[in-house]
Formats: sequence, structure tokens, C-alpha cells
Amino acid sequence: MDVLRVFNNNVVLAKDGNSEVILTGRGIGFQAKPGQHVDDAKIVRRFVPVDGKDPDHMAQQVAGIPPEIIRLVTDAMNRTGLKEQADRQPALVLALSDHICGAIRRSQNKQTIEYPLEAEVRSLYASEYAKGKALVDAMNTYLGGALPDCEAVALALHLVNAGFSTGDLSATYTMTGVIQQMLTVIEGYYGINLDQNSVNVARFITHLRYLFVRIHQHEQLDDEPEPIVESIKTSYPKASDCANKLAIIIKMRLDASLSQAEIAYLTLHVARVTSHAAESHENNSTINAYCIKYTIIVINN
Repeated sequence: MDVLRVFNNNVVLAKDGNSEVILTGRGIGFQAKPGQHVDDAKIVRRFVPVDGKDPDHMAQQVAGIPPEIIRLVTDAMNRTGLKEQADRQPALVLALSDHICGAIRRSQNKQTIEYPLEAEVRSLYASEYAKGKALVDAMNTYLGGALPDCEAVALALHLVNAGFSTGDLSATYTMTGVIQQMLTVIEGYYGINLDQNSVNVARFITHLRYLFVRIHQHEQLDDEPEPIVESIKTSYPKASDCANKLAIIIKMRLDASLSQAEIAYLTLHVARVTSHAAESHENNSTINAYCIKYTIIVINN
């Protein structure tokens, strides 16, 4: 590999075949010049930009983070079952590392921070929150307990955000608020209290997260035959009306008009999460059959 650009003594951008990679290692950039061969013995970690990420911008990010923090985060991810994500998503490693740098500084300065979305994150993203808590615990074994438990909220949001191609958390913050608003609208429309720990609500939240990804990627479902869409509307008129109200929220909050197929799928999920109060067991079985069919469509798309 040959050096393309030196960012500091510990970070260089290099050419590996036809790809540009970011290399880190103590002294790897010291007195290095573009065109020189990289000393392989000094390479500690490789970052391969993916999803169209700008190599120079990513390398600049890496250069601004102490290599010890990147190693700490990577080790913690490996120890908590996130090794595949660490290897596959270098941008996630950098985002977590940058956040941990700030968290350590706050700890050293005796500063505390409260995350306003803590309750929503615990409820809506239980899996990511559990992973965030595991990461905090793993890193605290090296940091002597410097990270407060509340940092698990922020780390969870970064893990959720890794499902998007955006580089910041703004889309994830917006998505979290919209999901909570939609659940509140369903509760008000049906006059019920949803159990956010239930399997059906968890499936609904998962569906919404994939829906937001499709919206972001401009790849909504739109090829469902009209008779099926009309059948869903006829079978679940109340859920269909509620789904249209949710579609209005998405239009206002995300500036995206849902396709009729997406609204139909939303109708099925609304019917299912409210089935304990508004639907019979027989109808719920029909809902599950529809949802299985649509899940196959989503996976194939």
C-alpha cells in the first residue's frame, strides 16, 4: 500500500489496489510522504469507507480522535457481540468513538448531561439500549467507571442511526419523536393504552423503522395490486382511517407522501397492535397472514 495523504503521525490515507483506505497506527504517518510505501508493521487498524463516504473527510474524523479511544471502542464492541458491525461499519466506530471522547471530557470536568429521549429510547429501541448499556459497562472496565449509565441512551441512538446512510443523528432523533407521536395518536384514536413491551408493538416499531429507511432511500412499496389494497381497507376500516392519520403525520414531519401500499401495510399493523381491544381472535389471524405476506415483500425489496 502507498501513502496518498498524511493527516498526522498516526493517521494516513493510503491506496490499496483500487481502493482508498484509512490506516491508523502509532507513528505510521511520521515523516511519511505521498507515494511512499506504508510500513505494514505499524498498521493497527484499517477503515474502509463504504456507502459513498468521502475518504478524506472520514480520515479527518479519525485524525481528530485519540487512537486509544478508537481501540477502546473497537474492543468493547468486539466483547459485546458487535464485532460484525465494527468491521462492516467504520462510520459507526467513529461516531461512537467521537461520542466517548466527549463523554470522557464531561466526566473529567464533572459535567452531567440529561438525555430528554431516555424514556423513548428504553421503550422503542430496547435491543439497542441493551447493547448501549453493555458497551458502557465494557468501556468502564477500562475507564474506572467514568461513564455514567445515561450514556447508554446516546450509544443506543448511534446504533439505531447506523441503519441510515446519514452521518448525523438528526434523522434518528426525528424518527424517535415521530414514532412516539404515532403511538400516541393510535392510543387516542382507539381510546386504549398500548403496551410498548408487547410483541405486536415491537413489530410495529420495527416496521416503522424500516419504513423510515425506505422513505429516506426513496424506495417505498408501490407495486401491490389495487384489489388487495382495497380489500385491506374494507376489512379494517377503522385501522385504515387511523393509518391515513398516521400518513398525514409522516407527510408533515418527514415531507413524504406514503404510497397506497405503504398505507395498507400500516393499516395491518394498526389493526394488529389494537386487536386486543378492537378485533376478534379470528380477525387477528387474518391480520397475521397479511403481515407475513407483506414481510416477505419487504425482505425481497
